[in-house]
Amino acid sequence: MPKRIAILHGAGYVGGELIRLLQAHPFCTLAAVTSRTFAGKPLWHAHPALRGQTELCFVDETRLDVLDFDAIFIAAEHGQGARAARQLLERGYEGILIDLSADFRFRQAAIYPTWFGFEHPAPDLLSQFVYGLIDVYAPYPEGTRLIANPGCFATGLALALWPISRHLSQAQVAVTALTGASGSGTQPKATTHFPEREGNVRAYKVLAHQHLPEVQQVLGNGLHLAFVPASGPWTRGIWGTAILTLPKAVDAETLNFWFTESYKQSPLVRLWPGQLPELRYSVYTPFCDIGWVVRDRQLVVGFALDNLLKGAASQAIENLNVLLGLPQTAGLLPTPTPAELPT
Repeated sequence: MPKRIAILHGAGYVGGELIRLLQAHPFCTLAAVTSRTFAGKPLWHAHPALRGQTELCFVDETRLDVLDFDAIFIAAEHGQGARAARQLLERGYEGILIDLSADFRFRQAAIYPTWFGFEHPAPDLLSQFVYGLIDVYAPYPEGTRLIANPGCFATGLALALWPISRHLSQAQVAVTALTGASGSGTQPKATTHFPEREGNVRAYKVLAHQHLPEVQQVLGNGLHLAFVPASGPWTRGIWGTAILTLPKAVDAETLNFWFTESYKQSPLVRLWPGQLPELRYSVYTPFCDIGWVVRDRQLVVGFALDNLLKGAASQAIENLNVLLGLPQTAGLLPTPTPAELPT
């Protein structure tokens, strides 16, 4: 039987991608999508491309029978994900829960006032969630059902540098990465207004981006990051580079081994040795592309991914698949054959 899935707060960009992916998922049925703003209206009122593709209407989350679902995604903004998760658990929900906000990515509640500007509304739940950077931490501990889905910048930076962090005890890393306007959400802002963004690159939150501690917790304390995020003049996708100096003993062949060994079990990480990836090849795909160039001990690691997919929705689907015992790429790449399914 297909697994019944719900999406809470599904009217935003990430919610739209989750809807699209789950509609085509061979082993899941999208059974409900909530939105207080659009409650009672067809999904296409928030996502016009869905007109004619589904009969589902948005519902108010308070009307959901939470026991009716095998898995629930929370696509709320930061600060609201924790409130939604607490309400679900208090109502007796015992299925898979994947939160796409930043609310459960850290074990320490003190991080949130400093980096996100709010006191955590459910600090007692932080220890119950597993950080879902699937290409680093899967397989998860047995019984895992609560997942904190990683952030978009954090996914790209962590995957680009994790193989390095496994082998270098100390290094200074300079990172510059550009993201499209969709990373700022659906609410218009002066910085995402087309006349301000088109033909322009603007740095923001220099050395102080909220994804920095998320990346650092994956890499440990050996790599010291100086991160400059920037707004790029496009709608979706993240492209960036990380630059560091290598020890004399590390050559191109060694680097190739580090990366291939790290991601040999990662079907949605594509490696480009000897070159930096291009953004256009990763946008609208579930892949994170990683490439590297080394010369005279200087290493440049490039990374590219779709912020709404590998940086959010498709990585959440990967996590769902793993927790359900399905192939990691189910619903993201061509449908697995019956022989590939778990017995």
